[in-house]
Amino acid sequence: MTETATNTDTEGRFDVRTWDVEYRNIDEEHLMARVYQPQGVGPFPLLLEVHGGVWTGGDRKRNESIDHSLAGSGIVVAAIDFRLAPQYPYPAQVVYVNYATRWLKAHAGELNADRDSVGALGFSSGGHTVVLSAMRPRDARYSALPLEEDPNADATLGYILALFPVLDPYARYLYAQERGLERLATLTEGYFLTEECMRESSPQFILERGETVQKPPILVLQGTADDNIPEDIPRRFVAAYRSAGGPVEIEWFPGAPHGFARAPGADADRALALMKDFVGRHVPAYAAR
Repeated sequence: MTETATNTDTEGRFDVRTWDVEYRNIDEEHLMARVYQPQGVGPFPLLLEVHGGVWTGGDRKRNESIDHSLAGSGIVVAAIDFRLAPQYPYPAQVVYVNYATRWLKAHAGELNADRDSVGALGFSSGGHTVVLSAMRPRDARYSALPLEEDPNADATLGYILALFPVLDPYARYLYAQERGLERLATLTEGYFLTEECMRESSPQFILERGETVQKPPILVLQGTADDNIPEDIPRRFVAAYRSAGGPVEIEWFPGAPHGFARAPGADADRALALMKDFVGRHVPAYAAR
């Protein structure tokens, strides 16, 4: 475990201690989680954070300002590194998100967190991964890695915060091709390998196929000037999720581009307020603070 910092969150109610911990060692590859822990009387809600990067880039430090602010409000946040494409194609990222979810539950006590209030925060391609993992928490492909310290832990999630998420990778792949966004199209191919795989792992297609899945509450935050994800993708997902009986909310950010929540300003402030409110409505102990 590597301590990195202890800071005061000037906008929050809690000081935040930040450190890195190894959550899995595979073939001498050390996969790390960066923990943001509010300093106070717990246990606190626990939030798994999964970064974006077209399934091929990024790391656990990508969304530090957001993670820190959420921790300052009274949430333990754990941002993870995981194996990336093209070296590790689908379903590798879902496997490690599933494993990390179970690992966090097993170690919640050490983090001063409540294992029964675990949610997830996903950005862009990370939004795809957390939604997919949450919908299929017991899928044998995704839960393939055993957790020795708690074999009975599962990867169910109580709620999801999805920021500009790729809720239909196949539709986004077609959009990238149509718009001449070659990098997006190529990197998507590098993770999914085939169009059939894009459809099989698409939360949108899963709902349209009528699969029996878990449907935790989801908050989607989406900009209207996102040239990475057309508005039709989140609109169709929200309609399908609601039709399937899943609780989902969507908040639009007029004129906001892809990744808007990471840029300081009014949109980022609003996004954080919406996320904190959503957690408060689904974790009573957090709201009571």
